[in-house]
Amino acid sequence: VQLQASGGGLVQAGDSLRLSCVVSGSTFSSYGMGWFRQAPGKEREFVAASSWSGGSEYYADAVKGRFTISRDDAKNTVYLQMNSLKPEDTAVYSCAAQGFGCLGDGCYDLHEYDHWGQGTLVTVSS
Repeated sequence: VQLQASGGGLVQAGDSLRLSCVVSGSTFSSYGMGWFRQAPGKEREFVAASSWSGGSEYYADAVKGRFTISRDDAKNTVYLQMNSLKPEDTAVYSCAAQGFGCLGDGCYDLHEYDHWGQGTLVTVSS
């Protein structure tokens, strides 16, 4: 399984940005998909997850109400729509997959993810 993230860039506070992550593999609809981010000097943290296609969504408190995770099974792609961006959202964002879906706490835990894509940098200026 290979993951390719894209869509990062430099934006101003209050702007929106959509990240994409294309996933190889024939069973994408059953994958648990997550987005994580790592700011300079900080540990990687959970942002959002989709348990499987049509399943539950999970969000970190810091992004709840501003970010939305979605997936397009026909395109083997998971998206992260980011609205009302803040300078503190600046980070490298990475997508990750669990081959058999995720559930509850397992969706939040980066150690539960089997496959990772390269990151895409999001910079939010004030």
